[in-house]
Amino acid sequence: MLALKNDSLNKFVLNWVSHCNPDKVFICTDSAKDTEYLKKQALKNREEKKLDIKGHTVHFDGYFDQARDKANTKYLLPPGIALSSDINIVNKKTGFSEMNMLLKNSMRGKEMYVLFFCLAPLNSAFSISCVQITDSSYVAHSEKILVRSGYEQFKKLHGGTNYFSFVHSAGELTKNKVSRNFTKRRVYIDLSKNTVYSVNTQYAGNTIGLKKLAMRLAIHKASHENWLTEHMFVMGVHGSKNRTTYFTGAFPSACGKTSTAMLEDETIVGDDIAYIKNFKGIARAANVECGIFGIIMNVNSKDDPSIYQALSSPGEVIFSNVLATKNNSAYWLGKDGSVPKTGINYSGKWFLGKTDDRMNVINASHKNARYTVSLSNLKNRDTNADNPEGVPVSGIIYGGRDSDTTVPVDESFDWIHGIITKGAMLESETTSATLGQEGLRKFNLMSNLDFLSIPLSKYINCNLRFGRKLKVVPRIFGVNYFLKDVTSGEYLNGIKDKHIWLRWMERRVNNEVAALKTPVGFIPVYGDLRKLFKSILHINYSMEDYIRQFTVRIPQNLAKIDRILKIYHNSADNFPDVLYRVIEAQRKRLLKARKSFGDYPTPDRWER
Repeated sequence: MLALKNDSLNKFVLNWVSHCNPDKVFICTDSAKDTEYLKKQALKNREEKKLDIKGHTVHFDGYFDQARDKANTKYLLPPGIALSSDINIVNKKTGFSEMNMLLKNSMRGKEMYVLFFCLAPLNSAFSISCVQITDSSYVAHSEKILVRSGYEQFKKLHGGTNYFSFVHSAGELTKNKVSRNFTKRRVYIDLSKNTVYSVNTQYAGNTIGLKKLAMRLAIHKASHENWLTEHMFVMGVHGSKNRTTYFTGAFPSACGKTSTAMLEDETIVGDDIAYIKNFKGIARAANVECGIFGIIMNVNSKDDPSIYQALSSPGEVIFSNVLATKNNSAYWLGKDGSVPKTGINYSGKWFLGKTDDRMNVINASHKNARYTVSLSNLKNRDTNADNPEGVPVSGIIYGGRDSDTTVPVDESFDWIHGIITKGAMLESETTSATLGQEGLRKFNLMSNLDFLSIPLSKYINCNLRFGRKLKVVPRIFGVNYFLKDVTSGEYLNGIKDKHIWLRWMERRVNNEVAALKTPVGFIPVYGDLRKLFKSILHINYSMEDYIRQFTVRIPQNLAKIDRILKIYHNSADNFPDVLYRVIEAQRKRLLKARKSFGDYPTPDRWER
């Protein structure tokens, strides 16, 4: 600690050592020896268990601690300061007093781990130093996989206070080493001090400070410094003549985000969070992390060969809330092979047909089960993954679960139209990644609503302003992998079709294919898709499928506009006039088209 020469940091750590009262304190540097110690402690503390493949371990969270707790994640704000009505807040004095009480002596009988990280590539314009305090060796081990170590980077602050800090305690543990007092689970965020506190929880979304919790701090920081922090993957899509075109993409959890970033024959920079900055008029993006904390359900060798290989080969992988079978292998929902009949999972000893106290069937693996793996384990890791200058962004993609409204892929007319109609109008049907009922259609502004630390209006303005200052403006696209037939209810997209939409976008940004102009954006020409389906998936793509997928559903689009405008009109935020102008212009185009072509105009109605 003394070698870091940072008085504020020392005071911060000493304060929480005194308050949490651990039996031991371990200061973790960037050394391999220190990292190895964390791995051994996770096994010794029984927070992880070895599996049969070398380097693989499994971790279980409590039965009721399986997702991000949105209701109890709040911002500590003083009187007179407000965020949007969608954002949870608590009086700063009251909330901090409650957190102090919950953390008091919370580490007695345990070891405190103090770790240092760097968000984004080291020694770059993107770098943000962080300190994490936790009593969970699982959390510490996970972060060592997910985020670049930053002990040495901290020295370059020269005693400065421009860093993020995190304090976590799992609280009192049960005999199974899970948080006992989950009903007192709290995650509180202090923007004024760039600090996050969490207690009585182990699930990574609530505890791993360097992921979504740090993203909240970074969104606030970026809004004051004229750059963007986005819930986006960064990936390289490969075109003709060895060309690599970089895209970012924002999708809510369990909507195909990681599977898109991991597509075979493409390369991944990062799968979850991106910092985007203006470098001399060029938008450049950097992956905040160096690992993946991904949803594992339905990952299989056919649809996800790259990640499946990493999860099936020797190497460091932490599985969470999957089934540990009797032969000590990991099983998850949708994995190759049959469902085991017995094993250990997040409910304890498990057998096929087991139910909980409410007679709900307990699956072998949780729907929100996860894997934690380093990007370095992946063969498709992009060569620019650690580039301190990031990568140039040519396209931005917004997508969500939408069963009845939007086409599989379309392009906005321009930056403003894209930010508003693809990003600020984004909806998605809920999944198991957050607590609550599944299958509900939810507004999710740019797939970032859960993580915003600034008013919605300010966030939209930040995105609009960022584009206006660029010399080379990325194109903006919308995708929907979950469109269903109006009559039969069957999905209209194959799981691998996303690769076609992505390659079409790559050709669009490089001006190699034309498009048809609809009221909601540009859609592909049939002939271009037919060629892509044939060359990539070896499928004869029919005109019938094209018409079913790319017919504009005017009644559903109009209903969506009504839903979105109701949300914005009911908000206390002062949204920019351009938001309403662009949405109303889209309504007028749709009404005009309906008058000419009916409710469901087919693609042949539109001109290039």
